[in-house]
Amino acid sequence: MPTQPEHCATSEPSHLVVLCHPAPESFNAAIAQTYCDAVRKHRHHAEIRDLYLLKFDPVLKAEEQPSSQLFVPSSDIVNELDALRKADVVVLVYPIWFGTPPAMMKGYVDRILGAGFGHRSMRDRSEGSVAANKHLLSITTSGNSIQWLEGEGAWLSLHKVFDSYLTNAFSMASNAHLHLSSIVDNMSERYVREELFRVSEIATATCAKLLDLKHVPVAAAQ
Repeated sequence: MPTQPEHCATSEPSHLVVLCHPAPESFNAAIAQTYCDAVRKHRHHAEIRDLYLLKFDPVLKAEEQPSSQLFVPSSDIVNELDALRKADVVVLVYPIWFGTPPAMMKGYVDRILGAGFGHRSMRDRSEGSVAANKHLLSITTSGNSIQWLEGEGAWLSLHKVFDSYLTNAFSMASNAHLHLSSIVDNMSERYVREELFRVSEIATATCAKLLDLKHVPVAAAQ
C-alpha cells in the first residue's frame, strides 16, 4: 500500500478515502487507490485511511458517548478526527458482508463521523457534527449481483440506513453510491479494468461537482 500523503494547506478540495477491508491487496484497496489517482489528476488532494492497516479500534469508549458532559475523544482517534475535519468529501470503501457494512466501518461511524453527536442533535438536524456540510460517497462491492441484493431487501436497507440516514443525521451536504457487484476471486482482467474505470468516472464526476459548487456563489452574485 502506498504511503499515505500528508495534507497540505491549500484551497484545493480534499477527499478522505476510508478503506475497510482486511486484505491489503484486495479489490477494495485497488478501488481506493484508483479513486485517489483520479482525483489527483484534477489537482485535488486525496488521503487513504486504511482502517485495518491502522488497526482502528471500532469499539466506542464510555467517555466518548454523547452526553450532557464534555465529549472526550480517546487518543487513538485524534488523527482520524483531524483527517475528517480537513476533508470536503468522505469516501467510504467497503464490501457488503451479510447485507451490511463490516463491523469496523460501523465503528468508524460511531467513533468518528458521530463523534460527540447524540440523538437530540440528530433529531434537531444540528450542524454541530464534525461531518456537517461534507459530501458522502460510498463505493461498495459484493460477490452477489445487485439484483440479488435488491431481491433480498439488502440494497434498499443499506441505502436508507447508511446513505440517506447518515447524510441527514450529520447534516452532510449530499450522498452518492457506486456499487460494484459480482466481485470474486476469478474475475477477468477486462472486468477488473471496466469496474475500476467506473471508479475513475465517479471520482472525476465528484471533482466536477465540487468545482461547480465552488462557483455557485460567484454566479449568484452576478
